[in-house]
Amino acid sequence: MIQAAELPRAEDEATRAASAPGGIRARYLLSILVGLVGALALFCLTLFTLERTGNLPPPAFSNNLCVDEKLNFLRANPIRSPNLLVIGSSVAWRHVDGDALTQAMPELRPMNGAFCGLFANQSTYVGQWLLDREPGIRSVVMIADPQDFAGCWRVPTAVFNREHVDPYVYGDASPWGYYMRYFAPQSLARNALTVKAQRAGQIEWDPLVFNRHGDGPLVTDNTRELLYGRPEALDRNCFAALRQLRERLEQSGQQLMVVSTPLHPEWKERYDPDGTFMADFDQRIQASLGDHGTYWNADKDWRTPDNAFVDAVHLRWSAAQHFTLALAEQMRRAATGPAAPNGLETAGLE
Repeated sequence: MIQAAELPRAEDEATRAASAPGGIRARYLLSILVGLVGALALFCLTLFTLERTGNLPPPAFSNNLCVDEKLNFLRANPIRSPNLLVIGSSVAWRHVDGDALTQAMPELRPMNGAFCGLFANQSTYVGQWLLDREPGIRSVVMIADPQDFAGCWRVPTAVFNREHVDPYVYGDASPWGYYMRYFAPQSLARNALTVKAQRAGQIEWDPLVFNRHGDGPLVTDNTRELLYGRPEALDRNCFAALRQLRERLEQSGQQLMVVSTPLHPEWKERYDPDGTFMADFDQRIQASLGDHGTYWNADKDWRTPDNAFVDAVHLRWSAAQHFTLALAEQMRRAATGPAAPNGLETAGLE
């Protein structure tokens, strides 16, 4: 009788032991699922809260707030039928006043497609993308400083994925999915702390304020240190990217002007006292343009106001407006056909 009573208990224990691993696995998977759903809900709630308070950064297409915010601006403020495209790094973004350009040349409809922090190969990548998207563009102006043409070998040419950016900027795609695709919680948190103030122009040296043309005014009466030191050696990959852009524009009948932005005299005296670096830069630009395009060395040919600079390469907005008028004059001269500097053939800018 004792043995008969013990048998069912032994069978029950064996059954429970056999079923226990499956139950543990089920509970484990359920807890993982609940955790994932909870984390997703918390992330969405965070995005919603940041959006409601004006602290939501744009999707991290490039994981560079300045670049991503420019994409966000182009999405929210389409520039209708531009016929002039400005490309380059921050010197192109901050040194052109589209309003001044259109006052000087009313036929122009400028689009500032420059993004901060880009090397020349990246600027031309952006230029190629915008040329594909904006068929009315007839002329391209690239404004650069020599440091844009050093170090292209160590940065990816594709600043962002065009296949993802296209529907975001031009297709009115919902932004929320991109926050998941480009999930970057650390940069999201970091950028959320400053983006509202940057959009309001409250961070003096890093404002994210755009005018209707996409220009980025740097409005300040103050001056900081040179900030930029000795440049790296010029990189042939940078000039190869410029040649590729020139070849495309030449084949399509579109025009190209490259402008070397003014440089602080103290920077030149300290890092290029005999002018050999800038002379090499000039020669390589001219070789890259070949017989198609205009090169304007504004550093040499434009009389820069004494108080124009805020650092080694950037102009304050008041000086940038004067620089824009000088640029318009160069564009007018190119369009009417006088000989371009250094024997280059001129390009008509429509």
